[in-house]
Amino acid sequence: MMREKSPLIEEYEITPYTMAIIPIQYGSRMYTEVLETQERFISPFRPLEIVKKSCEYFGSSLIGRKEGTKRLIGITHKAPIIVDPHTSIYLFPTTSPTNPQCIWISHDHVFHQEKASSNSTLVTFRNKETLTVPVSISSFENQMYRTSLLRIRFTQHIQHMEKRGGKPKGFIMQLEASERKRNYKLNNDHL
Repeated sequence: MMREKSPLIEEYEITPYTMAIIPIQYGSRMYTEVLETQERFISPFRPLEIVKKSCEYFGSSLIGRKEGTKRLIGITHKAPIIVDPHTSIYLFPTTSPTNPQCIWISHDHVFHQEKASSNSTLVTFRNKETLTVPVSISSFENQMYRTSLLRIRFTQHIQHMEKRGGKPKGFIMQLEASERKRNYKLNNDHL
C-alpha cells in the first residue's frame, strides 16, 4: 500500500518512529520504502545498507549487532538485532538479510499479525496501518518470538550488571528521567 508521491530522501537513519524498511523496485534499481508512524519516504539505498548505516550511526556495526544476538540468544540465521538499545529499536528480517526482497520490521510497532494466505502475513502496526509481508504466519511469528527473547535477555543482562555493580546505578533509569517531575528550589543568595 504505497502512497502517491512519497518523498525521496538522500540520508536516513532508523529511528524509534521507523515501522518497516521495505525493498522496492525503482526503475532498474532496488530502493527502499521507509514506513514511519506518520510518514513514508523513498531512499535510493537498499534496505540492508540502511540497516548497516543505522547500526553505525548508533555506535556499532551490523556484524557487531549480530554477534550480540548470537551471544544473547544463540540465533545466527535471520537474526533479530538491537539497532539502538537506549531507544529500544529492535528489528527483525523477514528473510535472510542478503536476500534483496528482505523486509526489516520494527518489533515495537507490530500490533497484530494474521494469515493473509499460505505464504503471506498481514501485519497491523500500532498506528493501524497494514502491510502484507510475503512470509508465512508461522515464520513471522517465529521472528516476533526471537525478537521478544532478545529484548528479554538484553534487559536481564543489564539488570544483572546493575546488581553486580558493573554499570552505574542510573543506566536503566536514565530513560525514565525525562518523565519524572521534580521541583527544584533556586538559591538566589549567590546571585
